[in-house]
Amino acid sequence: MTIRQPTHTPYDGSFKLFTIGLKPLELDRWIEVDEFLLPHLAEKQRLYAEIAEKVFVEEYDTRDAQREVLDLLAAYLPAKHPESHRGDGSAIEVVGLNGATRELSPELREAPLVRASLLVQEDLILMRRDDSGWRLAAGSLCFPSSWSLREKFGKPLQQIHAPVPGFGPGTRPAEVINRMFDGLQGQAVERFNWSIQAGDALYHPLSNIQRVDRATNRPTRFPDGDINAHAFIRVERQTLRKLPVSRDILFTIRIHLDPLAVLARHPDKAALAASFAEQLNALDQAQLDYKGLTADRDRLVAFLAGMVEAA
Repeated sequence: MTIRQPTHTPYDGSFKLFTIGLKPLELDRWIEVDEFLLPHLAEKQRLYAEIAEKVFVEEYDTRDAQREVLDLLAAYLPAKHPESHRGDGSAIEVVGLNGATRELSPELREAPLVRASLLVQEDLILMRRDDSGWRLAAGSLCFPSSWSLREKFGKPLQQIHAPVPGFGPGTRPAEVINRMFDGLQGQAVERFNWSIQAGDALYHPLSNIQRVDRATNRPTRFPDGDINAHAFIRVERQTLRKLPVSRDILFTIRIHLDPLAVLARHPDKAALAASFAEQLNALDQAQLDYKGLTADRDRLVAFLAGMVEAA
């Protein structure tokens, strides 16, 4: 993986974990494209070829809304990212990724959301309103952050968020999220989430399996407890916008992976590391368990404290 400075640093205190934190988003910043576009799309192609049933779901009557997503992207991408996307409508293509849709199975090739997903690094989720609330009606989720698309398929928001501490059915955050979805109109919004994982896998459906650090005989998710070599910051940039025709909501999730060690070369490393450690220390037991950080929180905080001292 190419080492570079992080694109987004929500752990700098600008976004707190386990909060809603939605902010207005100008549409010219809706979709992000960077130097990882082609390898990310190649990874999506591999996943569609090997485990399509785990990364794509749809209710068949969502095809018109899926087409709406594809049409939006086909108009947006060549206008905003002409260096990476050309053409329009059904002729749109990613520069350097010729034949991507031809490699799909016939069933996947017919799904507009799958074709849309092979234009962008974002995962694409369609939420639809019914009497139970906003449910997950279709989705291309190639890069999950410790959750299962098939497990959440067809469920309303309050059930999707049930495992999240403080966001389950009947909680105030769950009610606020439903009202925000109802009130979303032509504007777009964004939020961030972040976690720490062992290794740089984009496809990350489950939390890392714990091992035993041979030096300390304590559980850890990182081989030999080596934070410097194996800890990666996983940042999710999430956006929401209501589709103008179907009135479904498109939820996009863009994954950014950065080695935790890269913060040592950041010009604001002391402030970033201190804020990062402060947020880790503020997590309660349920939150640590949910994030898979229970075994390694103290190791991570000590690693970050070393960065602060070295600044």
